[in-house]
Amino acid sequence: MRKVDMIVKAPHFYTMEGSGVGYKSGVAMVIDAGKIRGFADLAEVDQEYVAEEYVELKHHAVFPGFIDAHMHTRLNVLRGLAQDTNYWMMYGLGPFSNVMTPEASLAGSKVAIIEAIRAGTTTIGDFGVAMEPVCEVIAQLGARGHITHTVREARHRVYNPGELYEYDAAQGESSLRENLALYDRWHNRAGGRIKVLFGPQGPDFVSEEMLLRIKQLALERNTKIHMHTQQGDRETYQTVQRYGKRPIAFLQGIGYLDEALIAVHLTDANDDEARLVAQGGASMIVCPGSIGIIDGIVPPSTVFQQAGGSVALGSDQAPGNNCHNIINEMKLVALFNKIKYQNPEVVPAWQALRMATIEGARAVGLGDCIGSLEEGKRADFIAVDLRKPGMMPVFTHPMRNIVPNLVYSARGEEVALSAVDGKVIYRDGRILAINEEECIEAMEQYPAIIGQAAQKEFLAIDGTNAHFMRENKL
Repeated sequence: MRKVDMIVKAPHFYTMEGSGVGYKSGVAMVIDAGKIRGFADLAEVDQEYVAEEYVELKHHAVFPGFIDAHMHTRLNVLRGLAQDTNYWMMYGLGPFSNVMTPEASLAGSKVAIIEAIRAGTTTIGDFGVAMEPVCEVIAQLGARGHITHTVREARHRVYNPGELYEYDAAQGESSLRENLALYDRWHNRAGGRIKVLFGPQGPDFVSEEMLLRIKQLALERNTKIHMHTQQGDRETYQTVQRYGKRPIAFLQGIGYLDEALIAVHLTDANDDEARLVAQGGASMIVCPGSIGIIDGIVPPSTVFQQAGGSVALGSDQAPGNNCHNIINEMKLVALFNKIKYQNPEVVPAWQALRMATIEGARAVGLGDCIGSLEEGKRADFIAVDLRKPGMMPVFTHPMRNIVPNLVYSARGEEVALSAVDGKVIYRDGRILAINEEECIEAMEQYPAIIGQAAQKEFLAIDGTNAHFMRENKL
């Protein structure tokens, strides 16, 4: 008998192998040294292997861990403060984000990461500033981190519609140095679980010269560029005013549309522009909940996939989307595209699940190590309890309804267990390596502090939510 670290037994495995969901039953998953060693016949596995740990999941389905490819976890401390308003970034979010402190940011990040893990996310794709403590939290929890530091030359202030951003070269240099330092300290650390990417905030927030420098640095370090790309009419206006071109045409002109680019949102991209990005070799992250609430738009992820591009899902930030739950994003990407194309067969549940797992992994450059339950890949997996009301009843013949129920009905509490590199990090409602109550209590102090500091600018802007407050609608 061969000794291994873990054997996982469950009635249903969704491996995501091939072009579908890779369903298996009557098998057990064998894990050793953080990797999947393969599947063995359930009736014979105990004669072939002896394990250090046995995970018995009698009424569960096992899936690859979910990838939340684009998050701004620090903004979680501002949840619910910027919805239902036009000019979201400046007039909705701006008064509050402008007064945040590093302490408030970290408190928000911790609770956001807790929320994500509880709903099955095992890879945290965070994008922001002051990312070192976030890396420390992810390392402590045992999760996987895909971390991007924001590089920005545009001065931090509220801009009015039509006002061109002011660039501050010194600010840009400082943020780039921080990105480089984060890469040097954290890339491939925590047993290889943490990767660091380069993060120009968008082609409107940094100069052409800075974009080209970042491209060269990313190539030299064999990492990717994670960037908001044509994320709205604001960005399009800024880029047209500065360069005479729409963002995607501008990026193509400077050689940016290739495999190094992970393009986020494409909110203001038309179908031809989306195809151009995909055909250039770049990948896409779509955040359906956030962009639906902020802009009322369904980004062109379906066209991007039809053009051969890989698309990941992201939850974005809580002042836009209101949650960090990738199950919610699976439902919304399917629902919104069905409505957009008036076709119930567009983005079926299995395709949404692939976007949260194997296609998402490919999109962010991790497809060779996670995203599917295959021999040789890292053992990142979750177990979904099929006896939770939202997953019942379970049909297996003449069709299986587990994937549709997960995508269209589950809410996150159905996730009973999560593991990364073959180590359990969440089990039966408890994250094992952190005191959740302490994290929640730490965040409770900041609404009063941030609210007081933001009040003057919030009232001066007098946006939609200020009107709602006066009219007792909030």
